[in-house]
Amino acid sequence: MTFRKYLVLAGVTVFAAAGDSMLSHGMKQTGEISIHHLQGVLLAILNPWVACGILLLLAFFAAYMNALSWADLTYVLPATSLGYVLLALVAKFLLHEQVSPLRWLGIALISGGVGFVAGGPALTSDKHSTSPLLSKSGRSGAPTDEAAPTNESAAAVSGGGEK
Repeated sequence: MTFRKYLVLAGVTVFAAAGDSMLSHGMKQTGEISIHHLQGVLLAILNPWVACGILLLLAFFAAYMNALSWADLTYVLPATSLGYVLLALVAKFLLHEQVSPLRWLGIALISGGVGFVAGGPALTSDKHSTSPLLSKSGRSGAPTDEAAPTNESAAAVSGGGEK
């Protein structure tokens, strides 16, 4: 794996942890909001911490999409789970949240699992396009050339075939 790919995975991890932390800090300042009161939602978005958190989470999604374009989901998601450790550290020391020993144990178990995944290949198969969701017909709903009738089969169906 190249340095650029490691950088993308690090970006996914850092952008997610930083974005979630800023969003949490901003929402604690804003207070409780309701989806039924759109004005409160808009005011929350205007909070600088919330706005910055949203921008960082958008950067997370861009980096995440980039990573998924060259690696399997089963590799990307665990490889970026070190963000749980980073997020717990930020929550404990910057947001002054209480992190129970049971949560630390869970984070340690998740982090330990990353070692198993990191040892495997990033891409288990080069045949991503074999999925029905990724085929042309799966994306647009239009039939592919393989599904188009040939001249002979079209003539046979219409009764115009040679006898």
